[in-house]
Amino acid sequence: MTKIIGLTGGIGSGKTTIANYFRDAGVPVYIADDEAKKITQSPEILDEIKKKFGDAIFDNSILNREKLSQIVFSDPEKLKLLNSIIHPAVRKNFQEWVLKHDNVPFVIYEAAILFESGSYKNCDSIITVTAPIETRIQRVIQRDNTSRELVLNRINVQWSDEQRLENSDFVIENLEPKTTKLEVDKILKILTIQ
Repeated sequence: MTKIIGLTGGIGSGKTTIANYFRDAGVPVYIADDEAKKITQSPEILDEIKKKFGDAIFDNSILNREKLSQIVFSDPEKLKLLNSIIHPAVRKNFQEWVLKHDNVPFVIYEAAILFESGSYKNCDSIITVTAPIETRIQRVIQRDNTSRELVLNRINVQWSDEQRLENSDFVIENLEPKTTKLEVDKILKILTIQ
Protein backbone atom coordinates (compact mmCIF):
# COMPACT_ATOMS: atom_id res chain seq x y z
CA MET A 1 0.00 0.00 0.00
CA THR A 2 1.24 3.49 -0.87
CA LYS A 3 2.54 5.39 2.15
CA ILE A 4 1.66 9.04 2.65
CA ILE A 5 4.54 11.26 3.72
CA GLY A 6 3.39 14.61 5.07
CA LEU A 7 5.55 17.61 4.25
CA THR A 8 4.90 20.75 6.26
CA GLY A 9 6.46 23.89 7.67
CA GLY A 10 5.53 27.48 8.36
CA ILE A 11 4.92 30.01 5.63
CA GLY A 12 8.20 30.91 3.93
CA SER A 13 10.09 27.87 5.22
CA GLY A 14 10.59 26.55 1.69
CA LYS A 15 8.19 23.60 1.53
CA THR A 16 7.75 24.03 -2.22
CA THR A 17 11.51 23.88 -2.79
CA ILE A 18 11.68 20.64 -0.82
CA ALA A 19 8.61 19.27 -2.62
CA ASN A 20 10.33 20.00 -5.94
CA TYR A 21 13.44 18.07 -4.83
CA PHE A 22 11.22 15.06 -4.14
CA ARG A 23 9.39 15.53 -7.45
CA ASP A 24 12.73 15.70 -9.31
CA ALA A 25 13.63 12.38 -7.66
CA GLY A 26 10.49 10.83 -9.19
CA VAL A 27 8.23 10.94 -6.13
CA PRO A 28 4.61 11.99 -6.81
CA VAL A 29 3.87 15.23 -4.93
CA TYR A 30 0.49 16.70 -4.01
CA ILE A 31 0.60 20.42 -3.12
CA ALA A 32 -2.51 21.02 -1.00
CA ASP A 33 -2.52 24.83 -1.42
CA ASP A 34 -2.36 24.60 -5.21
CA GLU A 35 -5.16 22.05 -5.30
CA ALA A 36 -7.23 24.13 -2.85
CA LYS A 37 -6.94 27.11 -5.21
CA LYS A 38 -8.24 24.99 -8.10
CA ILE A 39 -11.03 23.53 -5.97
CA THR A 40 -12.01 27.02 -4.81
CA GLN A 41 -12.89 27.82 -8.43
CA SER A 42 -15.62 25.18 -8.54
CA PRO A 43 -19.14 26.67 -8.61
CA GLU A 44 -20.26 24.71 -5.52
CA ILE A 45 -17.36 25.98 -3.38
CA LEU A 46 -17.69 29.55 -4.68
CA ASP A 47 -21.41 29.51 -3.81
CA GLU A 48 -20.62 28.28 -0.31
CA ILE A 49 -17.96 30.97 0.18
CA LYS A 50 -20.39 33.64 -1.05
CA LYS A 51 -23.09 32.40 1.36
CA LYS A 52 -20.72 32.52 4.34
CA PHE A 53 -18.63 35.62 3.51
CA GLY A 54 -20.92 37.75 1.34
CA ASP A 55 -20.58 39.55 -1.99
CA ALA A 56 -17.93 42.03 -0.77
CA ILE A 57 -15.11 39.56 -1.45
CA PHE A 58 -16.14 39.17 -5.10
CA ASP A 59 -15.25 41.53 -7.94
CA ASN A 60 -17.62 40.99 -10.87
CA SER A 61 -18.38 37.43 -9.67
CA ILE A 62 -14.65 36.63 -9.34
CA LEU A 63 -13.34 35.73 -5.90
CA ASN A 64 -10.88 38.36 -4.66
CA ARG A 65 -8.39 36.16 -2.80
CA GLU A 66 -6.61 39.12 -1.27
CA LYS A 67 -9.79 40.44 0.36
CA LEU A 68 -10.66 36.96 1.61
CA SER A 69 -7.12 36.47 2.99
CA GLN A 70 -7.25 39.76 4.87
CA ILE A 71 -10.52 38.69 6.50
CA VAL A 72 -9.54 35.14 7.47
CA PHE A 73 -5.99 35.84 8.62
CA SER A 74 -7.15 38.55 11.00
CA ASP A 75 -10.04 36.55 12.50
CA PRO A 76 -9.47 32.93 13.67
CA GLU A 77 -13.20 32.15 13.56
CA LYS A 78 -13.48 33.24 9.92
CA LEU A 79 -10.41 31.14 9.09
CA LYS A 80 -12.09 28.11 10.70
CA LEU A 81 -15.20 28.81 8.67
CA LEU A 82 -13.28 28.97 5.39
CA ASN A 83 -11.34 25.82 6.26
CA SER A 84 -14.61 23.99 7.00
CA ILE A 85 -15.64 24.69 3.39
CA ILE A 86 -12.34 23.91 1.65
CA HIS A 87 -10.68 21.14 3.69
CA PRO A 88 -13.29 18.41 3.07
CA ALA A 89 -13.08 19.04 -0.69
CA VAL A 90 -9.26 18.94 -0.65
CA ARG A 91 -9.30 15.74 1.44
CA LYS A 92 -11.61 14.05 -1.09
CA ASN A 93 -9.48 15.28 -4.01
CA PHE A 94 -6.31 13.96 -2.34
CA GLN A 95 -7.86 10.53 -1.69
CA GLU A 96 -8.74 10.27 -5.39
CA TRP A 97 -5.20 11.38 -6.32
CA VAL A 98 -3.60 8.74 -4.05
CA LEU A 99 -5.62 6.00 -5.76
CA LYS A 100 -4.02 7.03 -9.07
CA HIS A 101 -0.56 6.56 -7.48
CA ASP A 102 -1.06 3.19 -5.82
CA ASN A 103 1.87 1.73 -7.81
CA VAL A 104 4.55 3.71 -5.90
CA PRO A 105 5.94 3.03 -2.40
CA PHE A 106 5.14 6.55 -1.14
CA VAL A 107 3.81 9.96 -2.12
CA ILE A 108 4.41 13.41 -0.64
CA TYR A 109 1.46 15.39 0.71
CA GLU A 110 2.65 19.00 1.10
CA ALA A 111 0.47 21.21 3.31
CA ALA A 112 1.27 24.31 5.34
CA ILE A 113 -1.39 23.46 7.91
CA LEU A 114 -0.91 19.69 7.99
CA PHE A 115 -1.28 19.61 11.79
CA GLU A 116 -3.86 22.36 12.16
CA SER A 117 -6.19 20.69 9.63
CA GLY A 118 -5.85 17.23 11.17
CA SER A 119 -4.43 15.83 7.90
CA TYR A 120 -1.33 14.59 9.74
CA LYS A 121 -3.48 11.74 11.09
CA ASN A 122 -3.52 10.20 7.60
CA CYS A 123 0.28 10.32 7.19
CA ASP A 124 2.71 7.47 7.75
CA SER A 125 5.63 9.87 8.38
CA ILE A 126 6.00 13.62 8.61
CA ILE A 127 8.77 15.92 7.41
CA THR A 128 8.93 19.46 8.79
CA VAL A 129 10.83 22.19 6.97
CA THR A 130 12.28 24.98 9.11
CA ALA A 131 14.08 28.27 8.56
CA PRO A 132 14.74 31.26 10.84
CA ILE A 133 11.68 33.49 11.27
CA GLU A 134 13.30 36.56 9.67
CA THR A 135 14.38 34.50 6.65
CA ARG A 136 10.81 33.24 6.29
CA ILE A 137 9.33 36.74 6.56
CA GLN A 138 11.70 38.12 3.92
CA ARG A 139 11.03 35.20 1.55
CA VAL A 140 7.27 35.74 1.72
CA ILE A 141 7.49 39.53 1.37
CA GLN A 142 9.61 39.03 -1.78
CA ARG A 143 7.54 36.16 -3.17
CA ASP A 144 4.08 37.64 -2.58
CA ASN A 145 4.95 41.35 -2.70
CA THR A 146 3.14 41.73 0.61
CA SER A 147 3.64 43.48 3.94
CA ARG A 148 5.43 42.25 7.04
CA GLU A 149 2.18 42.64 8.99
CA LEU A 150 0.24 40.30 6.67
CA VAL A 151 3.04 37.71 6.81
CA LEU A 152 3.05 37.86 10.62
CA ASN A 153 -0.75 37.45 10.65
CA ARG A 154 -0.32 34.19 8.73
CA ILE A 155 2.55 32.99 10.91
CA ASN A 156 0.47 33.66 14.02
CA VAL A 157 -2.40 31.39 12.92
CA GLN A 158 -0.05 28.48 12.16
CA TRP A 159 1.57 26.10 14.61
CA SER A 160 5.03 27.09 15.82
CA ASP A 161 8.11 25.18 14.64
CA GLU A 162 8.42 23.76 18.16
CA GLN A 163 4.92 22.28 17.95
CA ARG A 164 5.58 20.82 14.52
CA LEU A 165 8.96 19.36 15.49
CA GLU A 166 7.49 17.49 18.44
CA ASN A 167 5.22 15.65 16.02
CA SER A 168 7.63 15.09 13.10
CA ASP A 169 9.74 12.13 12.02
CA PHE A 170 12.19 14.18 9.94
CA VAL A 171 13.36 17.80 10.00
CA ILE A 172 14.98 19.76 7.18
CA GLU A 173 16.53 23.14 7.92
CA ASN A 174 16.18 24.98 4.63
CA LEU A 175 18.99 27.55 4.50
CA GLU A 176 21.52 26.55 1.84
CA PRO A 177 20.37 24.72 -1.31
CA LYS A 178 23.30 22.28 -1.25
CA THR A 179 22.86 21.12 2.36
CA THR A 180 19.07 21.12 1.99
CA LYS A 181 19.34 18.80 -1.02
CA LEU A 182 21.63 16.47 0.97
CA GLU A 183 19.00 16.30 3.73
CA VAL A 184 16.32 15.39 1.17
CA ASP A 185 18.57 12.68 -0.28
CA LYS A 186 19.12 11.17 3.20
CA ILE A 187 15.37 11.10 3.86
CA LEU A 188 14.71 9.59 0.43
CA LYS A 189 17.09 6.72 1.22
CA ILE A 190 15.38 6.06 4.55
CA LEU A 191 11.88 6.18 3.04
CA THR A 192 12.88 3.90 0.18
CA ILE A 193 14.05 1.10 2.51
CA GLN A 194 11.16 1.38 5.00
